Amino acid sequence: MQVVAINWHVYVLTHSALALGFVGLTRVLPVIVFSMWGGLLADRADRRRVMFTAQAAMTVVSVVLAALAFARRDSVALIYVLNAVQAAATSFDNPARQALVPRLVPTSDLAGALALNLAMFHTAMIVGPALAGMLIAGGATPHAGTPSAGAASDTASLGLIYALNAVSFAFVLVALATMHTSGRVVDGGARESPGEALRSGLRFVFTTPLMVWTMTLDFFATFFSGAMSLLPIVADQVLHVGAVGYGWLAAAPAAGALLGSLYTSVRPLPRRQGVTLLWSVAAYGVATIVYGLSRSYWLTALALAGTGLADVVSTVIRQTLRQLLTPDALRGRMTAVNMIFFLGGPQLGELEAGLVASLFASAAVGVTVSIVSGGIVTLLVTAVVAGATPLVRRYSGELSRL
Repeated sequence: MQVVAINWHVYVLTHSALALGFVGLTRVLPVIVFSMWGGLLADRADRRRVMFTAQAAMTVVSVVLAALAFARRDSVALIYVLNAVQAAATSFDNPARQALVPRLVPTSDLAGALALNLAMFHTAMIVGPALAGMLIAGGATPHAGTPSAGAASDTASLGLIYALNAVSFAFVLVALATMHTSGRVVDGGARESPGEALRSGLRFVFTTPLMVWTMTLDFFATFFSGAMSLLPIVADQVLHVGAVGYGWLAAAPAAGALLGSLYTSVRPLPRRQGVTLLWSVAAYGVATIVYGLSRSYWLTALALAGTGLADVVSTVIRQTLRQLLTPDALRGRMTAVNMIFFLGGPQLGELEAGLVASLFASAAVGVTVSIVSGGIVTLLVTAVVAGATPLVRRYSGELSRL
């Protein structure tokens, strides 16, 4: 809900594709700066405590956003700053979270558990954006000088979304406080200096070819096809469906991802996982092209659902591969390196999409060119990786044979 609210908030204040692109930049810069330190902390400190502290920081961000919106003291600059603080907290939360997951289930059940975890995540990604869209529409008021009445919104409705997000963190904090699984690290490399520990993590990731290639493929695919920040413009000026339509479109990728994650949670991954990974990334590019070309609300929703379905298949394969390859003492740092790529790709891609779209006088033409060209380049990148890396094509889930 908060991600949807921030994108719509910036759009209401600026009506600028470039300003929406900078939302992604403010999310990715803190990840680049802090994620390796977050990974190091996850490999040395109690992972549950790291998560608890990071989640508490995110709670404060939501409270401040709500207060600014209710008081109508909001500005694009303040939203960018708070968005960056949230991303910095995520840089510490995510490595600890990912490193903790393999302790919760037997190794043989890891792929199914990761898929089920994604199913829960994407269920929230369906309900949250849809509810956010309805709340925004409920508080919408016409403002002079805006492209359409539906594009304007009373900031009180946005404040309510931020406040609901702040309340939701209470449940997360209680869950972490009552979890029985230990968050302590076994053999956390405490004898290494921080610099040596960071180098150990980087060395492990970048000397594991299968991890490098899959990580690189994910980065470039999401960089060129990362155009969700343009969705407010698509909803308002291309499809003319307003805030409610925007909310449901924002939920569509998660709907497709939910179907994929439920399926992969109960069905084993296919034996030729490398080939499946490549086809899923290619499908992601095709769905992005359809999203950019569509002038039908339902076709756009279907295409966005297709991007989510394709993405979750590749995500399950990549996450399982990384967890099985990585020793427990290095999981935090491994996740941190991957964060730069799997979060950096889409967030930098949002900036790239905004820059391309801003080159055109017509917003509708600009977003179309930006989204479609990104999908085409994703297909080209997938073809290059498929042709250049037999290691990826041969991957079957049996790491001992690599």
